[in-house]
Amino acid sequence: MELSPSPGPPSGDLTSDMVALAGLPDNSPSVPGLLTRLVRLTAVLVDPVDYVSVTVVRNGGYLTRDASDPAAEATDLAQYAQDDGPCLTALRSGEPVAVPDVADAVVWPGFRDVAWQVGVRASLSIPLFAGSGGTVAALNLYARDATAMRTLTEHVEACFRRTGDPSPPPPLDVGSQRLVLGVRGALRSRDLIQRALGVLMGGHNLSAVEAYRHLVEETPVGTPLTATAAGILRQLQS
Repeated sequence: MELSPSPGPPSGDLTSDMVALAGLPDNSPSVPGLLTRLVRLTAVLVDPVDYVSVTVVRNGGYLTRDASDPAAEATDLAQYAQDDGPCLTALRSGEPVAVPDVADAVVWPGFRDVAWQVGVRASLSIPLFAGSGGTVAALNLYARDATAMRTLTEHVEACFRRTGDPSPPPPLDVGSQRLVLGVRGALRSRDLIQRALGVLMGGHNLSAVEAYRHLVEETPVGTPLTATAAGILRQLQS
């Protein structure tokens, strides 16, 4: 695990980096660097968040790929020890998992106790995915102020809902807005790629794995899979 360096302004853009990740092949060498950047950008720019980490699957277990503070890593490790917790649930389910009040997390006693000891009072784990659509990591946001975290959680959860919300959540700080825009953009990229994979499966009698491999092979190096996917869908409409 690496601790993200704190001095100096963060490089990159929270929105575009999250969207870029969704358009990369799962095994792209750029994935680890993007995950590290997302940790640093989120920790610096998103006001309600105090500690950030990113969890990945490694050798049949789980690893904190990067963290902004030892408190985040300690909270992650408590979940790995129990083989359960919000970050692992997000990683396994592909859905965001919120803990609005750590004191109430009775189903995850290891997570609850360690989080409370390091000052975490609320958390939100957001699944991150690359080109195949499968979850490649969980971005874990830890906050000392549960009230401040609530609005960000509402916005992120709304991104994953399929139906519109007639009463939108309250406004966000600028950094949280960039994060939520990134989540929305990544979901749109995933939907675009999945539609193209469906076309390949139906038109060429391919399995899902074969269609994804074909999409990757047809995408030039350095070009996002979304560009190739959009071209496939344009051909279908012409």
